[in-house]
Amino acid sequence: MAKTLELVLEPLDNSRLVNLCGTLDENLRQIEAAYDIAIARRGEHFTLLGQPAKAQRAVHALKHFYAQSNEHLSVDDIQLGLIELANEGELHDDAPALLTRKPDLHGRTPRQVQYLKQIQEYDITFGIGPAGTGKTFLAVASAVDALEREHVERIILTRPAVEAGERLGFLPGDLSQKVDPYLRPLYDALNDLLGYERVGKLFERGIIEIAPLAFMRGRTLNRAFIILDEAQNTTPEQMKMFLTRVGIGAKAVVTGDLTQVDLPRGTRSGLREACEILSNVRGIAFTEFLKEDVVRHPLVARIVEAYELMNKRREKAERERNKERTHDEDE
Repeated sequence: MAKTLELVLEPLDNSRLVNLCGTLDENLRQIEAAYDIAIARRGEHFTLLGQPAKAQRAVHALKHFYAQSNEHLSVDDIQLGLIELANEGELHDDAPALLTRKPDLHGRTPRQVQYLKQIQEYDITFGIGPAGTGKTFLAVASAVDALEREHVERIILTRPAVEAGERLGFLPGDLSQKVDPYLRPLYDALNDLLGYERVGKLFERGIIEIAPLAFMRGRTLNRAFIILDEAQNTTPEQMKMFLTRVGIGAKAVVTGDLTQVDLPRGTRSGLREACEILSNVRGIAFTEFLKEDVVRHPLVARIVEAYELMNKRREKAERERNKERTHDEDE
């Protein structure tokens, strides 16, 4: 049952209130979306309407951000801060520090911190979970960190171009240009972490390479940090081929979302099979992200949750149909 909570932020400081609320109260809208409540404001007086527990958490969030409002607070600051508040008390000071051009880059949930530690400690790491959990971005950040610290000599990023299918032939350009749109998320992460100009120079020198998975066959990759993105769209044969490319002094990170497999019907995902086969192999680590690890817009976590509920209902209905068929056959 929805209830109303009143909050007065003190000491009154109009410039801090502006920073807290954002342009046209856009920061308040993020807090509303995160806690599924409504916020009305009149000066420093806030009225929150929603479920009591969620409204109380929103009060805590408003106080938290007001304490930080001596400087401008962007929507990104609010969204990332909301993630950290959701994991308050679970994060520790031993989270790995990454050497990139983003000094505040760090794991914002316990599983993100675990993922970063595993990447540093293990030669092969799997990051599996829904969109927005930072699987790819943190893997690329770890690769940049390893390159900057001279732990590896180059970065190789790859992903299957399954989304393109037969449509590749209708795109202009050579094969490299045809698959480029499907590798764009990796380019974006690199540009964000290293800067556009430096990324261009590293590409020219061959220190960074981005290629479709098919280009990996027959290679042995030594002293490299290798990332396989969108691994749910590999076949078992492709996954085995990729994992056996790892050479001396190399690290490999495999990322994917098993709820978004785009392979043809009846084709088994190489990522799913690898999880089953390699789960007990020493020297390989697995991190399974949940909707609580989503670090995008607050609505993304609720979208993921809605799809999870739908999938569970479908699986339950399928089990019931199978039971009925089995019962009919027995009769």
